[in-house]
Amino acid sequence: MTKYNSTIFLIFLCICIPCLIVFSQEKKDTTQILEIPEVISIGKIEKNAIIPYQKLEGKELETLNSLSVADALKFFSGVQLKDYGGVGGMKTVNIRGMGSQHVGVFYDGIQLGNAQNGTVDLGKFSLDNLESISLYNGQKSEIFQPAKDFGSASSIYLKSKIPQFKEQKKTNLSMNYRSGSFNLINPSINWEQKLSESLNSSLNFEYVNSNGKYKFRQSERASNGSIIWDTTAIRQNGNINAFRAEAGLFGKLSKGIWNIKAYYYDSERQIPGAIVKNVYHRYEKQWDRNFFIQGSLEKKITSKYKFSFNAKYAYDHTHYLQNDIKSKYINNTFKQKEFYFSWVQQYSFFSFWDASLSADYQYNSLDADLPFFAFPDRNSELIAAATSLHFSRFKFQASLLGTYIQEKIKKTSLSQASPNKKEYTPSVFIYFKPFRALDFDVHAFYKRIFRMPTFNDLYYTDFGNSLLRPEYTTQYDAGINYSKYFNSGIFYQVELETDVYYNEVRDKIIAYPKGQQFRWTMLNLGKVRIRGIDISALTSYKLYKNLLLNLKATYTYEDAQDISSPTLYNYKNQIPYIPWNSGSLLISILYKKWNLNYSFIYTGERYNQPANIPANYEKEWYTHDFSLTHDISLKIMNLKAGIEINNIFNKQYAIVRNYPMPGRNYRLSLKINI
Repeated sequence: MTKYNSTIFLIFLCICIPCLIVFSQEKKDTTQILEIPEVISIGKIEKNAIIPYQKLEGKELETLNSLSVADALKFFSGVQLKDYGGVGGMKTVNIRGMGSQHVGVFYDGIQLGNAQNGTVDLGKFSLDNLESISLYNGQKSEIFQPAKDFGSASSIYLKSKIPQFKEQKKTNLSMNYRSGSFNLINPSINWEQKLSESLNSSLNFEYVNSNGKYKFRQSERASNGSIIWDTTAIRQNGNINAFRAEAGLFGKLSKGIWNIKAYYYDSERQIPGAIVKNVYHRYEKQWDRNFFIQGSLEKKITSKYKFSFNAKYAYDHTHYLQNDIKSKYINNTFKQKEFYFSWVQQYSFFSFWDASLSADYQYNSLDADLPFFAFPDRNSELIAAATSLHFSRFKFQASLLGTYIQEKIKKTSLSQASPNKKEYTPSVFIYFKPFRALDFDVHAFYKRIFRMPTFNDLYYTDFGNSLLRPEYTTQYDAGINYSKYFNSGIFYQVELETDVYYNEVRDKIIAYPKGQQFRWTMLNLGKVRIRGIDISALTSYKLYKNLLLNLKATYTYEDAQDISSPTLYNYKNQIPYIPWNSGSLLISILYKKWNLNYSFIYTGERYNQPANIPANYEKEWYTHDFSLTHDISLKIMNLKAGIEINNIFNKQYAIVRNYPMPGRNYRLSLKINI
């Protein structure tokens, strides 16, 4: 066990031992309910569902002072963040080793799509307009949801703020400004207006500008440990200039609610490429324009029947330029369109038994100015039938998802359309509370799901393969959850969750070199077996009248092996970028209107290629971050001032090989609420 593995283990003992002590104590009075109005539990475990899920919301998000959604997600257990270089680099997440393309990202209940490459850049979404972030393994533990919500191995739900007005107030105005390292300029404004008793509106703008330059040190070692090269330089090609705007309408009906949201994102960024020997500057640039408008209607017709309707139109425009005389010149434009409609119905046969039926339709198209491009169109229909039983100590949920896909292409000179596909995938979730007087439960789930090959996998000019099969994922999970609130003493609350999981991914889609540079072939070749355990512990202590201490620790052990064939050189090797050990520690101290936070993020050793050999070894990395905020109340406004110091000890590290991350950096922030 390495030094830092030992440190994490000791931290867990310090947090878990109080849990075990409390668990073993007998309490005479178990019927009292304690309300704690201003407790901020960072990354708390939500248990009002069959399978507990992780959630950050409200003041918890403000406590973290993260810049984007990706920054906040790294505090959840089981999540590996991929960051391709600072503020301007792309940011994706991998949950339980299954890859970012198996993660569904939903914004206000409707999935964010990218049919071209299957990934969502979470760096494009700010926290300033979000009410909560939730992470579900398997799926949401409810059946009143669109069919697409049943279709991901894991899901991230982003919920934007719904306007709330106190007393006779009709306008809420919030302005936020951040500045700091890398010449960061990040103002935002959020305006909420009460138009009538049944209609509210919101408008949010954000601007981000940064040169993305930071010092880094990088070295390369031979297999015998000798240094091949060692350099200190300044990161180039990390600048970003981005604007985001969102507008929303929120209405109430008799026994119903509705909302409409419009989103626009426009960015110009240089791409911070890989740093290799004697290559420190890249000539890659990307322009993105993303727009969508979506709406939802939910209405209860009778005490037993309700329905919801969702619709969305999205348009994504990407322009990519590589203008380096030493490389192949590339200047391409990609245009994506998406139409989406969903109809959900739920009927309650009894107070303990519900059933639902949902039907979705989605259309995707991709245009590009590549030579011999296929110009694919995809029609997807999804039908999900689900049922739920819910008693005081036992809950059960089962669903069956049918997916039907048809594709066509406009040009057939180099490829043919992918065959039509029809798949049926089930899931089962169970919750049981053994003891009436103890907040302790056992939960488990089974789920089988698949992901379609992306348009790039199927039709990209140089390496597409239209005969690719979907990737199939089978998930097994079992866990326990315990929590306790206290009426007196130093303890405020204790929460402990442990999950053991086993996942299999079959027909994994991979790319192989075809012989020439820029010529690759896509194949279904592979089976990945993932075994792991997630542990999350939270304790809160009331040290003094107005002094509260929160401790939150997470730990993940993950053994993710390629078991495609015993004849392959990488048989039973750990798959790339999945660490065996990872974890985090968050300490929050609240005193009156002061909030002091410390966080420690640890990612253990791993490999960057399928072959687990010394040349592909990546050592562990860890960071220490610190933030301090203070609330100031005035007559007509409230102010929140903050300072952040990230990577306090100036650790030189890379999440992705040859993409060095920033050393010590800081941010100052000022938020005004009127």
